[in-house]
Amino acid sequence: MQAALPSAEKNSRHFPVKHSWKIAVLANIKDEKQPKPEGVPPDVFAEFDRIETINALRAALETDGHTTVFIPADRNLPYALREEKPDICFNLAEGLGGDAREAQTPALLEMLGIPYTGSRVLANGISLDKTLTKRIWRDRRLPVAPFQEFLNGDEPLRPELKFPLFVKPSREGTGMGVDLNARVNNEKELRERVSYIVSAYRQPALVETFLPGREFTIGILGRADAKLYSRHPEWYEKDGFHRFPVLEMDASHAPSPWIYTHEAKSKEVGADGHLGYFCPANIEPDLEKKLKSLALRAHQLLGALDVSRTDIRLDEEGNPRLMEINTLPGLAPDYSDLCLQAKAENIRYEDLVLDILYLAAGRWGMIKPREAEGKQNQRR
Repeated sequence: MQAALPSAEKNSRHFPVKHSWKIAVLANIKDEKQPKPEGVPPDVFAEFDRIETINALRAALETDGHTTVFIPADRNLPYALREEKPDICFNLAEGLGGDAREAQTPALLEMLGIPYTGSRVLANGISLDKTLTKRIWRDRRLPVAPFQEFLNGDEPLRPELKFPLFVKPSREGTGMGVDLNARVNNEKELRERVSYIVSAYRQPALVETFLPGREFTIGILGRADAKLYSRHPEWYEKDGFHRFPVLEMDASHAPSPWIYTHEAKSKEVGADGHLGYFCPANIEPDLEKKLKSLALRAHQLLGALDVSRTDIRLDEEGNPRLMEINTLPGLAPDYSDLCLQAKAENIRYEDLVLDILYLAAGRWGMIKPREAEGKQNQRR
């Protein structure tokens, strides 16, 4: 069991924030009553947040004296931003379609010159594209399973791909497009599944070798100068990064063992049929070290900023293979993987949220680094 991190209340007393900010929380909200447009897949709103998550996030931000406003990340967003005039935005927006939808809101904020949390435009655009992400990782010698992208389904299967294979949309997350038919065992099943993905999701299908081993997810927080802007500098190692405890997925009691469907992922933690989890995972120290190293390297190679979460699965020989990275990890308390990892080492939800905020504020020049304050005090 990983030891709890010490409280950093004494550090926060010296934190260099002098004024409260107006923070706009930007997100797309699930609306169960909202009719789905024609011609879209059944899980089209899977990655959207619930209003309860937004309320919890706003409450966490307000514990440090800030005021907040929720702005839906819809087509009215540019006008709402000009009306509300936030000092900084806490970005959870998933976007409204297209091949780089998670980059839409960051691009708008960049254009308007409004500071925001998390990764910037390019990293958010690339990370949603699983095929492009795997190509980058592979070319930099990070371990990924053999894969191939199908644009229409007629392409010949590459010889290095052996059945069983796994098929999913190339530009989605949260288990979208993954059900019991995602694993295919022969040519006929492959062609049928690829055709379905291309048609239903209007994007290429990613086909990769099915990985039968254990699955883990590892959160990363920070950057090289994180200690200068964090309220909790003791969280971060010398390189400026905090590696959260490794969380292991457990689908043994789910309806689809070892296939993490959207249906299983969408259930509440502890509900019948939901994915179980172990955090910290019961793994050998060498494997833990390797998983955390791979997650950090994956984060850095994509240019992710401040926070991310990377999924890794073992192949049939027990070797880790990078699957995907989430540069907009969910922040639903006691539900989202990153929050569960933070909870496992006694990091309060409020502290996690505020550190993401202040890391971003430091990048945008909204707060002074601790070292700069120390030098000013010396001169006085």
